[in-house]
Amino acid sequence: MARLFGTDGVRGLANAELTPELALAVAASAARVLAAHDRSHRPVAVVGRDPRASGEMLEAAVVAGLTSAGADVLRVGVLPTPAVAYLVGSLEADLGVMISASHNPMPDNGIKLFAAGGHKLPDGIEDEIEAGLSDGKVRPTGAGVGRVHDVDDALDRYATHLLGATPHSLAGLKVVVDCANGASSAAAPEVYRRAGAEVVALYAEPDGVNINEHCGSNHPEKLREAVVKHGADLGIAHDGDADRCVAVDSAGELVDGDQIMAVLALAFAESGELVKDTLVATVMSNLGLHLAMKAHGIAVVTTAVGDRYVLEELRASGFALGGEQSGHVVLPAHATTGDGLLTALRLMSRMAETGKSLEDLASVMNRLPQVLVNVPVADKAAVADSSEVRDAVGEVEAELGEEGRVLLRPSGTEQLVRVMVEATAQTTAQAAADRLAGVVSAVS
Repeated sequence: MARLFGTDGVRGLANAELTPELALAVAASAARVLAAHDRSHRPVAVVGRDPRASGEMLEAAVVAGLTSAGADVLRVGVLPTPAVAYLVGSLEADLGVMISASHNPMPDNGIKLFAAGGHKLPDGIEDEIEAGLSDGKVRPTGAGVGRVHDVDDALDRYATHLLGATPHSLAGLKVVVDCANGASSAAAPEVYRRAGAEVVALYAEPDGVNINEHCGSNHPEKLREAVVKHGADLGIAHDGDADRCVAVDSAGELVDGDQIMAVLALAFAESGELVKDTLVATVMSNLGLHLAMKAHGIAVVTTAVGDRYVLEELRASGFALGGEQSGHVVLPAHATTGDGLLTALRLMSRMAETGKSLEDLASVMNRLPQVLVNVPVADKAAVADSSEVRDAVGEVEAELGEEGRVLLRPSGTEQLVRVMVEATAQTTAQAAADRLAGVVSAVS
């Protein structure tokens, strides 16, 4: 049987795979596990959600599960995922529950759990929660049943925290923000205005069904048009739960997570915030990021794909900055998870501090052409063990030299091998990727 928890909580088609019954069981088990680990007090849980329609149903189930197991609930309503993580620590709660499927389409939903302090739960605790789903323990009654309280100032608490982490006023900057009709629809425009920027809000009218619909960080096309139309200095696009941020410069050109990390890494190095002059990125980050950092004396530590692994490396080694090409950027001094609003604020703060345009700042990194080919295979293990594949990869790497890169990665969920090639020219990358894909396909 497959593990219930994936790399980012429990996720599935709402009311089909992720049912209210499952949500209630997960929440109740989480409360029981926490109580078993610390019996000194009654558990307290912060519960938030994004605005998708099924979130209302699942929130009710989660609150019922938590309170039925004797935990008190602090309900914060529609807020970004990083806001819930922050509030777990700020409100001294024992658990955080965010109901969101992030950038996924509206019919999906998910449950993300945070431990005390706002950190992601360790695998071991998730395993305990999963094992306890069918626990038949006697439920508390009377005064032992948990209580529910609404935190009316939750957004203001989060906004105040973000503004305290923004070193420069954004006065004079004009930004268009695409909120993906998601969890940042109220928070992002308010926070950016309070930081001093002139704000044009785009896709900030959630109706429960329009989240991520042809908008947000996965679909920045309309944002690019709007930035040029409004004569803005930049655009910011968030995903449905606002733990991601990608940007658009004043000419409408996309600035992805790798480029944002390059800008912030240089800013942090200059201010002395970049611990051990090291940036953490995943194996999928563009080679251009590595070359740019090397040119400025900054080391890059790479992890497996997923912000979970970036977070683990940041915490284990004490580094100050890390993230993914997709726009998950983590600043551990101010956040325990990727925070799209915090990332945008620090990016705009760098613009305000230097007086430079986003085009100028992002030009520190030359994004190399990157080609990804998904190759269907019968046996991923056979490909991994193949000497023919290893030899072909070695030949391509030798041809590309230091200005190219090859990455073969088996899919974690499908019978696919992902062949990624970077090179200084698109045609070179495409030809090499097609060549390797042919070898992989023949072996399998």
